[in-house]
Amino acid sequence: MARQSGGRKARRALRSAPLADALKPVHPGEVGGQFRPLKNADIAAINDNVFRILEEVGFGEATPHCIETCTSVGAVLGDDGRLRMPRAVVQNAMRLARRNLVLHGQDPKHDLYLSGSKVHFATAGAAVMVADPENDLYRESTAQDLYDMARIADTCEHIHMFQRTCVLRDIADNYEMDLNTAYCVVMGTSKHVASSWTEAIHLQKTLQMLHIIAGGEAQWRARPFVSQSNCFVVPPMKFAEESLECLRVAVQGGMPVLLLSAGQAGATTPACLAGAVSQAWAECLGGLVYVNAIEPGAPAILGAWPFVSDLRTGAMSGGSPEQGLLSAACAQMGNVYDLPFGTACGMTDSKFPDFQAGAERAATTLAAALSGSNLIYESAGMYASLLGTCPESLLLDNDVLGAAMRVTRGIEVNAETLSFDEIKQVCTSGEGHYLGSDRTLKVMQSEYIYPDFSDRTSPTVWEESGKPVMLQKAIEKKRSILASHFPKHVSDETDSEVRAGFPIFLSRAAVGRS
Repeated sequence: MARQSGGRKARRALRSAPLADALKPVHPGEVGGQFRPLKNADIAAINDNVFRILEEVGFGEATPHCIETCTSVGAVLGDDGRLRMPRAVVQNAMRLARRNLVLHGQDPKHDLYLSGSKVHFATAGAAVMVADPENDLYRESTAQDLYDMARIADTCEHIHMFQRTCVLRDIADNYEMDLNTAYCVVMGTSKHVASSWTEAIHLQKTLQMLHIIAGGEAQWRARPFVSQSNCFVVPPMKFAEESLECLRVAVQGGMPVLLLSAGQAGATTPACLAGAVSQAWAECLGGLVYVNAIEPGAPAILGAWPFVSDLRTGAMSGGSPEQGLLSAACAQMGNVYDLPFGTACGMTDSKFPDFQAGAERAATTLAAALSGSNLIYESAGMYASLLGTCPESLLLDNDVLGAAMRVTRGIEVNAETLSFDEIKQVCTSGEGHYLGSDRTLKVMQSEYIYPDFSDRTSPTVWEESGKPVMLQKAIEKKRSILASHFPKHVSDETDSEVRAGFPIFLSRAAVGRS
């Protein structure tokens, strides 16, 4: 018994000690690809369908710049006004596209390496409401909410990138809203961040602000720490004029772009899942042709995000099993094409953090991770099929994402991990258990991951602890973070320079500045 108790004490001490990064059980960029929903024949059929859509259907409503640029590399403008892209043109763009893409953090320790089937988790969304479980209500989202969510995500180990989660409903002017959205995410975390812009001129002005924060345009271009999420296409197969202009400005300004196709199966993409995957990839590759016609090798992420309709009502169902399946199939195609790829999984149809939310988030994010999606957007904090976002949920979801990444990492099999000598020693020595063995203590942190909020205690200990509720623990942790965590990766002097040149909405005090 004494040996057993000593083992427990040793394990508790080891668990509470800070863990070196190299020993952690999961890291950004664990390799997926184990889940392959498409057979080889399916991949070939979808691939042919993608090229046929681009060559025979093409895009409507291309801008003059898009037409001029794309036709210069072989695209064809038909008499019907549709811009069609022959297979050779698309394949050339895929050949020119940048692989092994790095998304830079403001702090280099947060750099993300997008290649192969390496997996990373990100937020995203354009929620117009905040799900506020502390006060049991939904309310309009604000600039302070966005900054606060970035600060919370800055503390979450398994949220590797922060893309804008909500719309700043307290800022009426569109330019000021776009600019301040970028300001809030940049100031709230030193990780790579992303946003979107409604007009090209807004992005041009925002780039000026980012140059100041980076220390100059050359420094920005060397390490662009903000990427653009761009819905350049309105499914099915129609370009969005202002978004194309924003795309052009981003590419020319050295900003990485997410080429986002966000159709909804049964509404703006075919209800058949194979058709939805085909259209999503056709739309993304059409964007890739334009990007590489502007600047060959410009940093771009292919964002096939086919969403799902509940066909009984027509409403979006972000938490459906088909969402995970569609995203996994799109990721599998991304692996085949060897292109930087991102999809959207983890948003839930639930309204608050509850059983439905956790189940839907875990199921869909795991499918996308196991399929090898380089970036899984909207993986944390999104509710009511993207209408709401919840700050507390970022903390709870961090546990879910860590668990999903641990499954993605898989099991290492070698002479050491097979543990034959240990099995022999324990079984023949009479101890009959591994609880206090040196090997158990050695791997308890590197082989196993532990949640911050889930309760693994016995019913007796749980009752003696006051029957803690997971959501309440997250609320308390949120309060603690927001009271004390004000990232200072942007200096006071730089913040003052930004404020002197741009209409910043949040006060200096609101972002922890004196």
